[in-house]
Amino acid sequence: MEQDEIREMLRDLVWLNAVIATELIQITENTSSILRKEAPPATCLEEHAALRGVALAMAEKYRPGTALRQHVEKHQ
Repeated sequence: MEQDEIREMLRDLVWLNAVIATELIQITENTSSILRKEAPPATCLEEHAALRGVALAMAEKYRPGTALRQHVEKHQ
């Protein structure tokens, strides 16, 4: 594999991991809401938002212009 191919593959992997991370955070929040029958604690929501922000920043650094941010902002 050439260096350009390796760089491209790593960019893809960083982006894909950011997608997985943001979806796992959402699944965790949804599961917590279902089990508690109420929203997760505010501190968890704040921490999750910060973690999402980091994952989105990484994704946009290596794959700008995808629909990931728009999708994550629609999460409830």
